[in-house]
Amino acid sequence: MEELRGERVVIVPAGPENAERLRELRADPEVARWWDPPPDEWPLAEEPGLQVFALLVDGEPAGALQYWEESDPGSRYADLDILVGADHQGRGLGTEAMRLIVRHLVEDRGHHRITLSTAVGNARAIHVYEKVGFRPVGVTRKSDLDARTGKWRDELLMEYVV
Repeated sequence: MEELRGERVVIVPAGPENAERLRELRADPEVARWWDPPPDEWPLAEEPGLQVFALLVDGEPAGALQYWEESDPGSRYADLDILVGADHQGRGLGTEAMRLIVRHLVEDRGHHRITLSTAVGNARAIHVYEKVGFRPVGVTRKSDLDARTGKWRDELLMEYVV
């Protein structure tokens, strides 16, 4: 995928030209409360199946999106993560980006099911996911170790099914 273009958001593969800014956005306290600190090589690390993208607004990185695909034809699906920098939250950019990537995963990549997980207390993200068409599957107990507190937290598993 070279790029996905919306009205205000452009999604492009993460590259050296935007890696430092993406790490800064992920480390921002408003984002970091939901995301672990990034590994030094993120977003450029070569992880099998993981695709990382920059969300550009007016040509500048405003967030990141990543997905992983299950390749087994008997259980094929994609799992998705998104972060939007604190300065860009509350403007509908995350919703637009999610709609773009979901359309890409369904229409271009052939997925019939997309999953994601978020902390049960992340009401803003849950609201965005529901607007895009994700529905709760259930709560996974103590499934995410909060790097800031060292405590396990529950996550809401959500899915989008065509």
